[in-house]
Amino acid sequence: MVRRLPQIVAFGGGGFSMEAGNPLLDDYVLELAREGCSGPRPRVCFLPTASGDADHYVCRFYRHFPASVVESSHVSLFRREQGVHPELSDLREHLLRQDLIYVGGGSVISALGVWRAHGVDAMLRQAWEQGVVLCGPSAGSLCWFEEGVTAFHGPATTVRGLGLLPWSNCVHYGGEPVRRLEYHRALAAGVCPGYACEDGVALHFVGQELAHVVGSRPHARAYRVETKSDGAVVETVLKTRYLGTAAVGASDRALAA
Repeated sequence: MVRRLPQIVAFGGGGFSMEAGNPLLDDYVLELAREGCSGPRPRVCFLPTASGDADHYVCRFYRHFPASVVESSHVSLFRREQGVHPELSDLREHLLRQDLIYVGGGSVISALGVWRAHGVDAMLRQAWEQGVVLCGPSAGSLCWFEEGVTAFHGPATTVRGLGLLPWSNCVHYGGEPVRRLEYHRALAAGVCPGYACEDGVALHFVGQELAHVVGSRPHARAYRVETKSDGAVVETVLKTRYLGTAAVGASDRALAA
């Protein structure tokens, strides 16, 4: 088995929960999971905590990541009759055995609270340090950063994430102008500089540094966002590599962060 460097792929929005018929971002993270995989199929674990372990979300995960392609599982912290629900020591071992941990969208505030209550935050940090690829859209993107902007519970507000990445983050950047305004306000008030992504764009970090920006939609964009010495907020468009060869169709309803 080849030891992988710590990697996080943070979707601004996209993947199977948002882009029906467009697997480009999910295929990208799955290829990362295959690199250094010790078995015939990569192990992929879904954490739907931010959605309250919604049944429909879990079902969609298994349809998109079938057993013929991956060794799939999910961890349910709300529903003990479903998913993996061992003692926490066993849960840690389960997460550390994965090649890819995929965190779903929903309420990042709820997900972080539950993870911290059960020690899953520390487990995810250890998995990342040991080379398990971490990814996710929306709440599954915000959670990895030092700080992020969420609007799931109403007005946009800033939340403190797990801090694996020492930057701030804003998702759904193009489609929800209120998030952009709140992110700029937060940066001007002292939130650390960071990155913003429109739906269909993912930031691929190796260690804590941005290595690649990839897209599932030809014209979707990502930005480096920071403040100047005079307090003005500056957006720099990042070069994005489109993963497809032609525009790919409709998106499904998002689970917003």
